Amino acid sequence: MFPEYRDQISKLKIADAHFAKLFHAHNDLDQRIKNIEAGVERADALTVEGLKKEKLRRKDEIYAILQRLAAA
Repeated sequence: MFPEYRDQISKLKIADAHFAKLFHAHNDLDQRIKNIEAGVERADALTVEGLKKEKLRRKDEIYAILQRLAAA
C-alpha cells in the first residue's frame, strides 16, 4: 500500500499510535477479506461488502494523513 510513502509509513507506525492502529486495522481487514475469499472463513456477501468498505475508509484516512504530512 502506497509504495511511494514506504519510509513515511515506517516512521509513522513507530511515532504515531493512531496511525499505527489505523494501519494494522487496515491490514487485519485485508487479511479477513482474503480468508473469506479463500474459503478459510465464512461470511455472506453483505458482510464482505461491509468489510471492504471499512477497509477502504481506513485506507482513505491513512492516505489523508500521508498527504497532510507531505504538504507540511
